[in-house]
Amino acid sequence: MKRKIFAISLLLGRSFGARWLLQQLNRGMRAVSSFTHHLQHLIEWGGKPTPEWYDHFLDQHCFWTKTGIAFPWERGIFSLLAMKQGAKVLELCCGDGFNAHHFYANRASNIIAMDFDPKAIQSAKRNFKRDNTHYVIGDIRTDVPDGTFDNVIWDAAIEHFTETEIDMLMHVIKQRLGEHGVLSGYTIVERESGLSHHDHEYEFHSKEDLLRFLTPHFKSVRIFETIYPSRHNLYFFASNGTALPFDADWQYQISKAA
Repeated sequence: MKRKIFAISLLLGRSFGARWLLQQLNRGMRAVSSFTHHLQHLIEWGGKPTPEWYDHFLDQHCFWTKTGIAFPWERGIFSLLAMKQGAKVLELCCGDGFNAHHFYANRASNIIAMDFDPKAIQSAKRNFKRDNTHYVIGDIRTDVPDGTFDNVIWDAAIEHFTETEIDMLMHVIKQRLGEHGVLSGYTIVERESGLSHHDHEYEFHSKEDLLRFLTPHFKSVRIFETIYPSRHNLYFFASNGTALPFDADWQYQISKAA
């Protein structure tokens, strides 16, 4: 019965121009959403102090359409390459929870996503609710959760720590990874003029510079880059016991239906 009602509604909607009206309505709503998200960006990032975390709805509703640059989505996709179905995941410095919700949650069995900013965690809990995703407040220098994880994701945050802290955290991450666990993440190369962002403690000079922080702790490391006019991105994978993405014996995992 419900299918018949749906079919009749669909037929009537097409007959009386409802499809065209909805297309125009949604086009207008997208324009309004893009405008208001642009205003939000100007308010939040147009002066100091700037927020400690970034609202990725700004990219989704505004800047992706305006610029056509997709690097915000690269970050979630590339970390997903190293994640097997049913993985137990720890995300460090998770920010607004956008990547955990949109990329990792359909594949992971359980995610602990941590950030030190209560406002970021509040936003994540409000916007991105999943039964298998748990957002917690904590400073990863002192509060990394105990346990063993298949994946540790450190995305767009390693640059917020000093060289000494990065080395210490690599040791902690290695302890949290299981035998076949993988660390993945993303960072940027510094601009020729110096630091790209005033709140970064350390920015890497090159792929080789990032490599020196990973090889003392992991047997297998892979780093690759994507370059855009506005930034030079570095993506990394590291492990002590499994094939990394793009290795000869690596197999990509396909997510089950949500």
